[in-house]
Amino acid sequence: MSDKKKGFHKTLFSAGGLILILLILVLVNVIFSRANLRWDTTKDKLFSLSESTKKIISKLDEDVTIKVFCSKDIVNTPLHIKNYARRMLDFLSEYEYYSSGKVSIEVYNPIIDSEEEEWAQKYGIKEINLSTGDTIYFGLVAMAADQEETIKYLDPSREKHLEYDITRIITRVQTPYKKKIGIISGFPVFGQSPGGHNMLNRFQRMQPWLFVTELKKTYDVSNISLSSETIDSDIDLLIIVHPKVLGEKLQYAVDQYVLRGGNVILFSDPFAIMDTTPGQSQASIPEKLLTAWGVKMDSTKVVVDFDYSTRLMTGQNRVENSPLWLSLQPESFNSGNIITGKLESMLLPVAGAIQKIPQSGFEYEPLLQSSTNASLVEGFMVRFGASEIRRDFKPSNKKFDLAATIRGVFKTAFPNGRPETDKNDSQDNKQNSSSETVKSIYKHLNAGKKNSTLIIIADADLLFDNYYVNKQNFLGLNISRVFNDNLNFLLNASEMLTGNQELINIRSGGRFERPFTRVQELEKSAQARWLATEQELVRKVEETNQKLRELERQKDTTQRFIISAKQEAEIQKFKQEKLRINKELKKVRRNLRADIESLGSAVKFINIFLMPLLVSMAGIFYALYKRKKMVKLPALKGGGSALRQCFAAGSRPVKDIQHR
Repeated sequence: MSDKKKGFHKTLFSAGGLILILLILVLVNVIFSRANLRWDTTKDKLFSLSESTKKIISKLDEDVTIKVFCSKDIVNTPLHIKNYARRMLDFLSEYEYYSSGKVSIEVYNPIIDSEEEEWAQKYGIKEINLSTGDTIYFGLVAMAADQEETIKYLDPSREKHLEYDITRIITRVQTPYKKKIGIISGFPVFGQSPGGHNMLNRFQRMQPWLFVTELKKTYDVSNISLSSETIDSDIDLLIIVHPKVLGEKLQYAVDQYVLRGGNVILFSDPFAIMDTTPGQSQASIPEKLLTAWGVKMDSTKVVVDFDYSTRLMTGQNRVENSPLWLSLQPESFNSGNIITGKLESMLLPVAGAIQKIPQSGFEYEPLLQSSTNASLVEGFMVRFGASEIRRDFKPSNKKFDLAATIRGVFKTAFPNGRPETDKNDSQDNKQNSSSETVKSIYKHLNAGKKNSTLIIIADADLLFDNYYVNKQNFLGLNISRVFNDNLNFLLNASEMLTGNQELINIRSGGRFERPFTRVQELEKSAQARWLATEQELVRKVEETNQKLRELERQKDTTQRFIISAKQEAEIQKFKQEKLRINKELKKVRRNLRADIESLGSAVKFINIFLMPLLVSMAGIFYALYKRKKMVKLPALKGGGSALRQCFAAGSRPVKDIQHR
C-alpha cells in the first residue's frame, strides 16, 4: 500500500474516531440529563429530601402542582437571591423525582406586564421593589384539586426550613380543613392585652407574636378568653401561656378538657420577665392543676446554670455571662423524644424546675434539662445580677427538668365539682354566669375517659419574638431570621399532639453553620477555673473585712479614726493576696486565649499546609507506583534502543523482537 493511501486511511480513521467520540459524549449527556444523580456530602443531608418527606409524597391522595414564580431576567436581582433560587429549583426537582409523578413543578418568569405577572399577583406572590426601579417576584403556590397554599416570598434566611415549608403546604392542600388550636394567654400574644386585665399596657398596639402567626399557617387558631367557662371538645390542642390570671372557672374548664382526652401544652413560669405589671408577682404556676397532673414547681425558685449561661448587656453597658438566661445546647435535649431529638439550641430567660411527685403513677419523661453545674436560687436574685449569684453559688451536681411530658388517665383537681364563683369575679359576672348552660353541655368528670398528653415547660418568656428571631426590613419586606429552636420546640410539640408527626423530623433536619465545639469546651473549662478563683477572692474580702471590724471594736474611742498597726498589716496582707488572685485570674484568661489560638493555628496548618502536602505526596507515590508497573523494553545489541531497532526491522512487531 502506498504512503498516500496509508495517509488517507489514517486521516479517515482519525475523523471517524472523533465523530464516534462526539456521538458517545452526546449520548452520555442525554442519558445523565435524565438521571437524578446527587451526592450530598453534608452531615445532615441538607440538600436531600428526608425520609419523612419521601414517605409523605409517596402517599399523596391528590396530585400536586407547584408553580414557582421567579424573576430570572432582572440583572439587578441581589446575588444571594439568585444563588438561593438556583438551589431552591434544584431542590424542588427532588420532589418531582421521588413522588413518581404525584408532584409536578412549573417555573414561571413573571416579567413586567406579562400574563405570568398577572398570575403571580393573583396568587398573592409578593412584589419586591429594588432600589434600581425593577420589580422581582420570588415565591410559589401549591395546588391540588380545589385547594391552594402560597409562600408569598421564599426567604433565603429560611433555607434551613425550606423542606418543611414546602412539605407542609403539600400536606395542607391534601385536606380541606385544619386542626383546631385554642390559646389561653396572660400575655398579649394576639396583639392586644388580655381582656379585663390591665397588664403589659406597653404592648397594646403590638402585632401578634410570631409563634401565633406560624401556627395559623397550619392550624385554625382561636383566642380563648380569660373569662371563658368551657373549652370546646372540638379543640384538638390547648396551649396555655403564662396562666397568671386563670380564674377557678377557667382552671376547672382546663381540668375537664384534659379528662375528656384533650392534650395541653403549658408554659408556666416562676419569674416571667415579660410580665411588667407593677406591684404583682411575676409567677404563673397553677398549683392545683399541676398537682392533679403529678408534678410540682416551686414558684419562688429559679434555675441558675453556669454551663449554659448567656452573654448579656447589663445596665452599666457591660457584657456579662448570666447563668439565669439558659442557652441550652444539644446535650440538654432528650435525643430519644420525637419533639426534641433534632433540636440544636434554645434560650430560656429565667426558668423554673419541674419535679415529679413521687407517688404519681403517670408516665413522666423529661424533654429539656439543665447541666449538673446548676442549682436553684430564690427568684428575687434575678434583680441582683450574675455577680451576686456567683458569690454563693454551689453546684447541685444534678440536672433539673426544664420541660417534661406527662401521659396518663388523670383525675380531677376539683373533686367537689365545678366552682360556682371566682374570687376575682365581679358582681355582674356572678349574676350573668352561664353555669346552668355549661352544666347541661358537659357533665362533671372525676376521672378521665382516656389517655391525655401534657407538655409542661417551666418558662413562658421563651415564646416572645426577641428571644428567638431577628426581624429586619429588606426591600419593603419584613424578614425574620430565626436563630434558635424555641419556635421549633413549640411547632414540634403541636405537630406531635395533633397527630402529624412526620413533619417534625423535617423541620429540625439540620443546620447550615456549625459551632466550634472544641472552643466552647475550652471556654467552659476556663469559666469553671475563673469561678473558683473569683469565689476565693470574694472569701478573702469577707475574711479581711471581718478581721478589720474585729480590730475596730478593740480600739479605744480616742483611736476611732486612726488605723492601728494591726489593721495596717491586715490591709497590706489583703492587698498582696488580692494581687496574687488577680494574677491567677489573668493567667486563666491568658491560658484560655493561648489554648484557642493554638487550636486556631493547628486548624490553619491542617487546612493550608498539611492537606495540600498529603495530596501532593499521594500523587507522587501513585506516579512511582505506576512507573514500576510499566513494561521495560530490554536494550538490544549493536547500540541504540529496542524501539529504534524495531523501526529498522520494518513491519516486524515489537513482541517478535523481544522474543528474539
